Amino acid sequence: MIEVKTLIRLDENSRIPKYQQIVNSIIEDIEGCQLQVGDKIPSINEISEEHYLSRDTVEKAYNQLKEKKIILSVKGKGYYVAKNISTSKVRILFLLNKLSNYKLKTYNSFIDSMGADAQVDLNIYHCDPKLLMNILNENRGGYDYYVLMPHFKDENRGHYNLDSEVMKCLKKIPSDKLIVMDNQIPQLGDKVSAIYQDFKNDIYNALCEAIFQLQHYEKLMLVYPTNTVYPYPREIMEGFKKFCRDFDFDFEILETVYAEMELRVKDAFIVIEENDLVNLVKQVREQDFELGKDIGIISYNDTPLKELLGITVISTDFRLMGETAAYMIKKNKKESVKNVFKFINRGSI
Repeated sequence: MIEVKTLIRLDENSRIPKYQQIVNSIIEDIEGCQLQVGDKIPSINEISEEHYLSRDTVEKAYNQLKEKKIILSVKGKGYYVAKNISTSKVRILFLLNKLSNYKLKTYNSFIDSMGADAQVDLNIYHCDPKLLMNILNENRGGYDYYVLMPHFKDENRGHYNLDSEVMKCLKKIPSDKLIVMDNQIPQLGDKVSAIYQDFKNDIYNALCEAIFQLQHYEKLMLVYPTNTVYPYPREIMEGFKKFCRDFDFDFEILETVYAEMELRVKDAFIVIEENDLVNLVKQVREQDFELGKDIGIISYNDTPLKELLGITVISTDFRLMGETAAYMIKKNKKESVKNVFKFINRGSI
């Protein structure tokens, strides 16, 4: 027979509701290591009879603990401790659409900024709305905050910003517990905090910053992959087209950097994927063109390697994005803030 290891402590003179005292008592035992994961706790009937409480009062306490995933019920056997916890720490579920250097930079910055007072659990949903909904449904009520980067892909691997079923799921999370990062979901309303990129206007404005360098080139090419595992926002392409039309540039959209590209003097490229960047730089060198003079290259999203190699970039500040999200949580700020996006000239354009 499994021993029941917790002793519920109730103070009849306290103004704290009895159900909350039950919750606090069990949590204190878990924090104090009197209870471990897998230990059995008293049944609703046992607590009700011992402390002369209604079953509804005890059930309310247990339901709250179950919602937070602190305890679980096993049919025909009883209630058990589900996980170790620390109520002194803010519990945060951090949801990334994909694992990349850029996303991890934001995540690590967020972790550093939150400090030791936060427990942050990372989950990857791979741009799959169904997987995201499963994660949210399984963890609803189990965290103090939910941080989400919303990017989704359709059956043709195209990018889209909002899924109607995900929207219904997100609306079940209290607005003050949800932080949206990297992308916008204005349909959630202004009570949800957000730190986002404005993909269309960001690339447009960054290329405007680079207009002095770009005016030396005759044709601009955007290498925009359309058949990738993790699709890119279409707004990037829209912003590029708008810039070229507004400033009367000849332009072309390429799906990839092909082998044996027909490069010409005064071509300039904006490249999103790193594989395309590597292939393009390699071909520029093989064809004896001078980078930054004959052929121009701007890479989308900065990395330490691009800085080392002297590649000009247009990029959001991923570290700042994580810091800002952490600041919003720590200071209880309810704001929608566009993240910094800039042109960094390193001589390859």
